[in-house]
Amino acid sequence: MDKKKKLIIFKIVLFVIVVIILTAITIYLFPVMKNLSTKQGQIEFKEKVTSSGIYGLLLLFIIQIAQIFLFILPGEPIEILAGMCYGWILGTIFILISSAIIATLIFILVRKIGKQFVYDFSDEEKIKKFENNKIFQNPKKIELIIFILFLVPGTPKDLLTYLSGLLPIKLKRFVIISTIARIPSIITSTIAGANIAVGDWKKGIMLYGIIVAVVLVFLYIFNKFDKDKTTESVLKEIK
Repeated sequence: MDKKKKLIIFKIVLFVIVVIILTAITIYLFPVMKNLSTKQGQIEFKEKVTSSGIYGLLLLFIIQIAQIFLFILPGEPIEILAGMCYGWILGTIFILISSAIIATLIFILVRKIGKQFVYDFSDEEKIKKFENNKIFQNPKKIELIIFILFLVPGTPKDLLTYLSGLLPIKLKRFVIISTIARIPSIITSTIAGANIAVGDWKKGIMLYGIIVAVVLVFLYIFNKFDKDKTTESVLKEIK
């Protein structure tokens, strides 16, 4: 069996596993999730999550791995689920740690295996576009560029995780910078999830909007003082 067929089988198996896990989680939590607007429903939801122990965290981690490898769904739903299950503080810590672990793994695989690994697991056309762009090959600015891309809400962070291994940056620096830059985006999602878990949908959406607005204002101010207009150039390239 050739490499391409093995890769297809691997993706199918991983997809099936994720579907089974998500279905199981839905069946397990649905009876209490539908009553989250009531105090009793919130108590029952917390009890369900607590009773799952380490297995709940493990399942969430597996879904996150599959999400990054398969691009089957955006990262936000997983972050919201983490906030719902473990609160925004523990949910944020869990997502940050798991994201750092997965980013490290992908970075090492890209450096060891090469470009083909990136092409196999991501959008080859987009990756080549980034590869051929001079702005992504500037060693003096690459750390700032990565920070901006991981900070901005809505950027393809999973795709950028694959791209990182092809860029002129060291593993330790990449993991630290990308993890710090993810914080606002992750916090917005986990706070939203934590508020949904107590039946306060409106507050969750409002806080999400506020944090996104703060990030956008920060980028606007930063761009005003950025003589080289790096921020503006980077954001244009990812459109």
